[in-house]
Amino acid sequence: MIENVLLPTKALKLEPAMARERAQELLQLVGLSKFEHNYPGELSGGMQQRVGLARMLAHDPTFLLMDEPFAALDAMTREALAVELQRIWLNTKKSVLFITHSIPEAVFLSDRVVVMSARPGRVLEQVSIALPRPRTPDTMAGEAFGKLCLHLRHDFAESAG
Repeated sequence: MIENVLLPTKALKLEPAMARERAQELLQLVGLSKFEHNYPGELSGGMQQRVGLARMLAHDPTFLLMDEPFAALDAMTREALAVELQRIWLNTKKSVLFITHSIPEAVFLSDRVVVMSARPGRVLEQVSIALPRPRTPDTMAGEAFGKLCLHLRHDFAESAG
């Protein structure tokens, strides 16, 4: 798996020893250091997503684009990875553009949600998410969280029709 994380560093021709050290730090960050020598097929879907996140961070980008990274996962794994992604974000402070069709996922992870229309895509609204961090699964049961989700659902209903 460490070779998987090292892929972008090889493409960018980064110094191998420093890249390997960085990859090990990232595996620690995503909670997979014990699985460094496992093959991707030996990991769960959630673990594979965390490897992908480590790979994305390997060359220390300033900005991350995540296009529905949890879409293929079951609800419980999605929730666990949202908590994990938030923890990683709190540690790295990278700017993230997170694209999702899940309203609760958007509210949980975001400081700002941009609601887009269907084709042609245009911005319908920008909603600030002022929920305190760190957010936990209990945050999703709170009244403020529910109100934000409901507000966004109304936006989608109005744009549909």
